[in-house]
Amino acid sequence: MIVDAHHHLWQPERGYTWLDAPGLAPIRRPFTPADLLAEVAAAGVDRTILVEGGRCHPDEVPEFLGYAADTDVIAGVVAWADPTDPDLAVTLAGYRRMRGGDLLVGVRSQVQGEPDPDHLDRTDVRRGLAAVAAAGLVFDLVIRADQLPAAARAAEALPELRLVLDHLGKPRIDEGAAGLAAWRGPLQDLAACDNVAAKLSGLVTEAGPQWTVDALRPFVTAAVDAFGPSRLMFGSDWPVCLLVAGYRDVLDALRHALPPLPASDLDAVLGGTATRVYHLAPRTLGDRR
Repeated sequence: MIVDAHHHLWQPERGYTWLDAPGLAPIRRPFTPADLLAEVAAAGVDRTILVEGGRCHPDEVPEFLGYAADTDVIAGVVAWADPTDPDLAVTLAGYRRMRGGDLLVGVRSQVQGEPDPDHLDRTDVRRGLAAVAAAGLVFDLVIRADQLPAAARAAEALPELRLVLDHLGKPRIDEGAAGLAAWRGPLQDLAACDNVAAKLSGLVTEAGPQWTVDALRPFVTAAVDAFGPSRLMFGSDWPVCLLVAGYRDVLDALRHALPPLPASDLDAVLGGTATRVYHLAPRTLGDRR
């Protein structure tokens, strides 16, 4: 079974202002569950996790949970939540009461947009992360490479919290060996925390329009060395990936960039890790609600 642990859906007119940036015209259009179904069917993907799309507004949550309730392939939702919300526990409980709330598997905020590389050290943020842990949810880390040390400190301080690093912490793949050297040590420090897993996602975008499998391979290999297959998972980062590559291209690139792995380890990366870490429940068409 193949699980895409990281994709998005959006309607640009509903507040996704980041899509107004120059160069994003190819993805500045609606992406719906119907679009997703066509992509995953063509790529042979069985299940997916829908991740908040940078709108950073609670109105997105019922929409996404509703998509999951109505779309059998969407096995879970990572919704937006503000870790500095003093009533975060109440907020998360409210999410779970929504239609499709049983498919809430995690939350994240746009930490990558915080100028302070030590944002995750803040007392109010740590308090919010503890609330996420108490709710039994994953916290997705969408962070820059310079924020990896603070992420490692948060992971060590909150061993009860399951953390998933999105896009491997956004290494500068376009800088080649220099980007690898600057990122690998902090990544290893984060991977030393057993409560952290990571997504092999967003890499073609970080590599840029001229990406190649050879450019990706050292970063993928470093991630395998640091986390092991049992804590790594595939993510398409569709439709963001469309800026440089198609959905199936991303999956094929990962397969070729991975070092040789036993079949059981490859199965973990392609689906087993995501199923375990996000506690994805089996679903059938009869489960739709």
